[in-house]
Amino acid sequence: MSDNHFNPRITMPPKKLASPLKRQFGRSLGLLLLSLGAFSATNTLAQAFPTKPLRLVVTFPSGGAPDILARLFSEKAQLGFPVVVDNRPGAGGNIGADNVAKSPGDGHTLVLGTVGTHSINGALYEKMPYDMVKDFSPISLIASAPNLLVVNNALPVKNVPELIAYMKANPNKLSFGSPGIGTSVHVSGELFKSLTGTTMEHVPYKGRQFAIPDLMGGSIQVMFDNMPSALPMAKEGKIRALAQTTATRSPAAPDVPTVAESVPGFEATTWFAMFAPANVPRPVIDKLNAEVLRVFKLPEVQERLKTLGLDPVLSSPAELARYQASEITKWAKVVKDSGAKAQ
Repeated sequence: MSDNHFNPRITMPPKKLASPLKRQFGRSLGLLLLSLGAFSATNTLAQAFPTKPLRLVVTFPSGGAPDILARLFSEKAQLGFPVVVDNRPGAGGNIGADNVAKSPGDGHTLVLGTVGTHSINGALYEKMPYDMVKDFSPISLIASAPNLLVVNNALPVKNVPELIAYMKANPNKLSFGSPGIGTSVHVSGELFKSLTGTTMEHVPYKGRQFAIPDLMGGSIQVMFDNMPSALPMAKEGKIRALAQTTATRSPAAPDVPTVAESVPGFEATTWFAMFAPANVPRPVIDKLNAEVLRVFKLPEVQERLKTLGLDPVLSSPAELARYQASEITKWAKVVKDSGAKAQ
């Protein structure tokens, strides 16, 4: 082959490779820009919320501890829009909680959850309309309180040992009321029966405001009512307080013994917390958490809770989630051991 027919191979110069340092710098810069963008979006979301009035659902009628706490928050909150309290009682709190579980996850609908709606009911009800964990975004614990074991004034007992003796001598003669199946008031009674080997009939009401007149009138004789509701009435002499259900005596009622002083191992604490529907953006949850903490740390609010026998117990969303999980486990065992079921 002659040189005239020779086609030399044409080669391109190699691409200049970026140095590892430059590549790392490029990645870092990209990540920084993404982070700044996310931070800006987060800030914008938090600043824009809320865009309309908030609805705070209370799962029981007015007058009880959940309602009191909700209205304190409603009065003191400074979010730029009003917080409207919406009482939706029924089914041990399930109706109101379910309403919030199925609301848009934008943070404008909240629920004042209780130990019943968010830890007990799942073990009591065969079919729950919502998932106590998956359908909610935790915001903060708010307060805890003992329940107060109170009786009709005509019942011939002055303390827990006398009540136990009376119940054993008169099986199934007494009835205890509650503001609904699955409430701490209900399971406190079931736990009492289980640990003392006694029997009495449970009578669920749509709210404590319907149970208290029957307790005073004698249609029911016993109730483990929330201390904030029961203590003022006991002090007025309308009902008789026998004991409180926490492990130690509350400063609000230092002269009232605990059930555990007569029945070792008895403890039933009621608690209240704020939840939003699932999938609410974290910046909105953080803003709501900050406002809950601000309101319930106000000196006048703390004093109000103290006089009611409520103990402020504030938390981060993560702390509430962990506490709720432990309470679900605890109350599932209590419900199983007592044999209680929603009728």
